Amino acid sequence: MKRKFCVLSVFLLFVFACSNAQELITLDQAITIALERNYDVRVAKGTADLRATDNTYAVGAFLPQVNGVASTAWSDTDQEFKFADENRNTSGNAESNNIAASIQLVWTLFDGTRMFSTRERIKQLATQGDLQMKDQMVNTISSVIINYFDIVRQKQQLRAIQEQMSVNEERVKLADRKLQVGTGAKPELLQAKVDLNAQKTSVLQQEALIQQLKDQLNALVGMQLPTIFEVADTIVINTDLIKDEVLTNINTSNFALLAAQRNVSIAQLSLQERRAERLPFLNFNAAYNFTHNDNTKLINPFSSVQSEFKGFNYGFSVNVPILNAFNINRQTRLATINLQQQSILYEQAKANTNVAVNIAYVSYENAMKILVVEEENILLAKENVSIALESFKRGISTFIELRTAQQSLETAYNRLITARYNAKLAETELLRLSGALLR
Repeated sequence: MKRKFCVLSVFLLFVFACSNAQELITLDQAITIALERNYDVRVAKGTADLRATDNTYAVGAFLPQVNGVASTAWSDTDQEFKFADENRNTSGNAESNNIAASIQLVWTLFDGTRMFSTRERIKQLATQGDLQMKDQMVNTISSVIINYFDIVRQKQQLRAIQEQMSVNEERVKLADRKLQVGTGAKPELLQAKVDLNAQKTSVLQQEALIQQLKDQLNALVGMQLPTIFEVADTIVINTDLIKDEVLTNINTSNFALLAAQRNVSIAQLSLQERRAERLPFLNFNAAYNFTHNDNTKLINPFSSVQSEFKGFNYGFSVNVPILNAFNINRQTRLATINLQQQSILYEQAKANTNVAVNIAYVSYENAMKILVVEEENILLAKENVSIALESFKRGISTFIELRTAQQSLETAYNRLITARYNAKLAETELLRLSGALLR
């Protein structure tokens, strides 16, 4: 019976441990889910699909328009006829039924090359939609990376606080022991407890912050993560980024710049469309007509009881714009201004992107240099606390000296963790600007 109880206890402990285990979500998993389920990415994909659909059917601009028309009508008319020979005069009610049908074709053969500009503009819009979708994907990946490693940073901060708590717990024990044997002072014990409680509060605040960041990450991936999950423990930094390579890739890989460049092309094509409206339009027109008329009740003796007409007609028509209240001039001028504006916006975006690369690379280099210093400094601060604690245990140093060493360690941890995170932010920004996050 005792053996069965032990087995059951082990089983229950195993089930409890499994139920409380937190699933580890890697950065790659978070990015993959975000590219599929992020709301902004899905909206951008929908916009790209809309433009791609327009592009698929844009060939219709070169095809003729064909329409079928059919109608039927009944008439009931009072008629009166008077002739020179009064004996032929007649009047009364006439009834008829008319059936008509036709197939009409209108084919624009020349419109000042407007149809070619329209077709190319729609194609450019479709390409731009794809670029904007990729730009949104890059921005989403960047947001996921920043949020993910912010969680890692706060976890490292939490571990640093917990590590310092162990020192404060030791301080409380030593201060209490000294007070018990009469070699210590109560203010020393009280201060140690105040410092320990402050760190306990910091732990609670840090845990709440971590949970908030996890919720934000879950929102970025479309709420597809488990309710309870864990992330990695370290911030991995790419130390091989070269500024010139990033700047070289910007003009060919920065999707936001490429989309802005498409705006210039689209504006140029719109201007060509407006200018084409000044030229004559040449249309080919053709139709097949059928008409059938039944006069079910006649009054006019010269009218036919039944008539039917059918046959083809075709020809050409030319539309020459002469004056339309200066509307073409106005639209052409607006298109010219829009082209100039889009060119300015592209140059501005290009300049801003180059400046952003310079700023990000300076931050990247600076963070890497600081990181080297802080990696060394944290070892010194840890050793200093260890020495101060041993000295405090032996009564060689005061609690003030130990507290000063602790504060130095706390500051060193903050600087080190911040340096790692800042280096990752700068690296992510450089990769975002170069479009490398989507490769």
